[in-house]
Amino acid sequence: MDDDLTKLLDRVGSGDARAREDLVERVYDRLRAMAGRQLGGSAAHTLHATALVHDAYAKLFGGRDPSFEGRHHFFGAAASAMRQAAVEHARQRLAQKRGGHWHRVTLTGLDVAGGDEVDTLGLDAALTELANLHPRQARIVELRFFAGLTVAEAADALGVSPRTVELDWRTARAWLRSRLSEGDAGDAE
Repeated sequence: MDDDLTKLLDRVGSGDARAREDLVERVYDRLRAMAGRQLGGSAAHTLHATALVHDAYAKLFGGRDPSFEGRHHFFGAAASAMRQAAVEHARQRLAQKRGGHWHRVTLTGLDVAGGDEVDTLGLDAALTELANLHPRQARIVELRFFAGLTVAEAADALGVSPRTVELDWRTARAWLRSRLSEGDAGDAE
């Protein structure tokens, strides 16, 4: 099954338009699950999983034939595209409301202090800051939390040991928990 997906991704990389359609059909349910995880099931978020998948598709395939180095790379790229689309949506909504409502998502997997919900823009800013400090940890958050990869899959995607992923995942979650808690404290003031 994994070999079939890898072959399909190779065909997509070579510009096979039919392969692109077959790929979407094959992974659509998993992409919807990833989108649901990114949105966290929050009723406050006006973006729906289907729309997020479609926005991510446009980012992944818009006007070019991307190449992916295997299924883990593809799902990681899809997670990044979904994150970008969710952040753009949150920024647009924030601009429309002139600073009114935050867009909160549930981040159970990150164990954020003070509840499961955090601001989408705050999370994006924290992940961007983490990527500047420790790029591999930020990438592991994307792969584990947003793409839903296992420790072994994330290790394979990054070319590191599972133990390295476990340590980075633990450290990144602690850093994000602290960083996002600081943001909540500042918001309450």
